Amino acid sequence: MDRAQSHHIPRVIVILETPIFFGRTLLLGISKYARLHGPWVFYRESDIMASSIPELRDWHADGIIMRDIKISEQLLGLNLPTVLVPHNYENFPGIPVVRTDGQSIAKMAAEHLLERGLRNFGYCGFNDMSWSLERRDHFKRFISDKNYSVSTFLQPGRFSKRRWSTEQVMMTDWLKGLPKPVGVMACNDDRAQYVIEACKIAELRVPEDVAVIGVDNDDLICDLCDPPLSSVAMDIEKAGYEAAGLLDSMMKGNRGIGKTISIEPTYVQTRYSTDIVATEDKELAKAINFIRDNFRKNIHVHDVVKATALSRRSLELRFRRSLDRSIISEIRRIRVEYISKLLVETELPISEIAYGLGFSSVEHISRYFQRETGKSLRAFRTSTTRA
Repeated sequence: MDRAQSHHIPRVIVILETPIFFGRTLLLGISKYARLHGPWVFYRESDIMASSIPELRDWHADGIIMRDIKISEQLLGLNLPTVLVPHNYENFPGIPVVRTDGQSIAKMAAEHLLERGLRNFGYCGFNDMSWSLERRDHFKRFISDKNYSVSTFLQPGRFSKRRWSTEQVMMTDWLKGLPKPVGVMACNDDRAQYVIEACKIAELRVPEDVAVIGVDNDDLICDLCDPPLSSVAMDIEKAGYEAAGLLDSMMKGNRGIGKTISIEPTYVQTRYSTDIVATEDKELAKAINFIRDNFRKNIHVHDVVKATALSRRSLELRFRRSLDRSIISEIRRIRVEYISKLLVETELPISEIAYGLGFSSVEHISRYFQRETGKSLRAFRTSTTRA
């Protein structure tokens, strides 16, 4: 390789929907990779027209990371190393793709709603997006495995009727017809916001009548919702970083055919939209609320029992009958969920996390987390962050 080639700065076309959280966060991961392993020169667009193709040919790009936009075939015709972030997974076989893990996302959402004691369920998504249909199918399967069923909101068949002014009437009628209380999974946070707005029109209380969970954990949308929206957080930034790494390898002559970068869920950010204990058993509700209010302390089963008027045996039986788990399992589940959130969202030292939850040492909290999740604290934090 001559001197000129060795100093070549890669030119990368990036076509992502940066006005939305998913696209912006992917781009953040891409930029972090380029900063560490570049420099790269970017041609960035949120969308692109066919008239731009001649201009891009003259730009002499080295690679592309893009959504499956309307002119994807023309862009693929440039014969450049390409990583695709598709809306519909079946359109471009053989091209390396970035896609969400619909099965794991649906499982996390289903478990979150089931843990609230809910026994009626709904799903609201998009009929023409394979990622939404994938989440729907897995959500229905996980709920079905618990012997419950899921009602699915069906969009209007004609696109002209999908304006919110028209669709909200249909969504409102659907929500009114669901048995209450009901837990609704929306395919993403934007769709979940629509569900919450439709609940207001239907005069349904969130979360008392309808508990709603979204996907993406877009702070802007989640906090814009009233009440604030619970959401499945995903490691989108990490996927962007890995997509840039894959493209870098391809631009250096390596093959990327058939490779898939999976965007994994990390935890549920619980907000008020699912802050419910769906049970008519007042003593069970007392016990669950006591755990939620006191899990940061080093509480034990006998502390939970004392918060009720029941014997330990009676309370254990009610936990297993209603939640399909023991009292100690519920304490551990909530503590592990909180530890996971701190590991992902903060840079707190593990020693400080341990102290805040009443663990005697780092070794103690490490053994606890490893036993409950199968991962070490450091391995979990490393797997969900990018240096």
